[in-house]
Amino acid sequence: MSRNVIDVTDLSVEEISGLIATAEDIIANPAKYQDLCAHKQLATLFFEPSTRTRLSFESAMLSLGGSVLGFSEAASSSAAKGETVGDTVHTVSCYADIIAMRHPKEGAPYAAAQFSEVPIINAGDGGHNHPTQTLTDLLTIHREKGRLSNFTIGFCGDLKFGRTVHSLVNALGRCENIRYVLISPQELKLPRYVKEEALKKRGIPYTQTTSLDAVIPELDVLYMTRVQRERFFNEEDYLRLKDSYILTPEKLLNAKPDLSILHPLPRVNEIAVAVDKDPRAAYWKQVKNGKFIRMALILKLLDISAA
Repeated sequence: MSRNVIDVTDLSVEEISGLIATAEDIIANPAKYQDLCAHKQLATLFFEPSTRTRLSFESAMLSLGGSVLGFSEAASSSAAKGETVGDTVHTVSCYADIIAMRHPKEGAPYAAAQFSEVPIINAGDGGHNHPTQTLTDLLTIHREKGRLSNFTIGFCGDLKFGRTVHSLVNALGRCENIRYVLISPQELKLPRYVKEEALKKRGIPYTQTTSLDAVIPELDVLYMTRVQRERFFNEEDYLRLKDSYILTPEKLLNAKPDLSILHPLPRVNEIAVAVDKDPRAAYWKQVKNGKFIRMALILKLLDISAA
């Protein structure tokens, strides 16, 4: 039976460490990996728009010597004719060796995996999970800090609908001595079920606040997120909350000199463009890291080794 990655917890801590090590080796020795997926095909089934995730999956497979097929919106698939996700995935699994799937409905990739003959990677399902973004975040933190333990991380912005936040909180909950600071408007607080499962059950300390300015001096990592227009039921709430937090060079004056600033992107205006020049801005490195960790994951699920 095919191995799927629907949730980041489908991977053990040891497996995640192995993926990070492989990604590091890919960065250091790209030529060693350039033909490992020759004659293999990745299908990208994106029922919801994406730029970075879809293109990084495609770039990852092409960099491994494989090829790519798929679609970038539901309207260009037979879903527009009423075909079920299960039938679409079953069909595509007859053509491809591995599938990356994004869907607006939570749980859709898990359901689809029951019909697939090849491994499925969840590339984001609604406000639920985004495991490969989490792997990207973990690789970035590891490269920036040299460790995945003993630091304070602040999550800022839309913590209610932010699937990248939910996945990363869950993943870091298995690491040692991580302290969480949850920064959001009252309306966009981290869901209770995430706090219960990822933090409270594990006895992990966290604080909640509405003020970024008050807590930025204590952070080692700052994970900014946009307020997601597409998750709101009415425009008025979105407009009222969209500018809750805007990171500027002035706000960073009180931050640690070795702070690492992450953002899953796309950004709207929650990080001023002027911050891009700050050496603490790690989000463009994060984009590059996404390709390398997805290369590592594709190799793992296809059981291909560079050795």
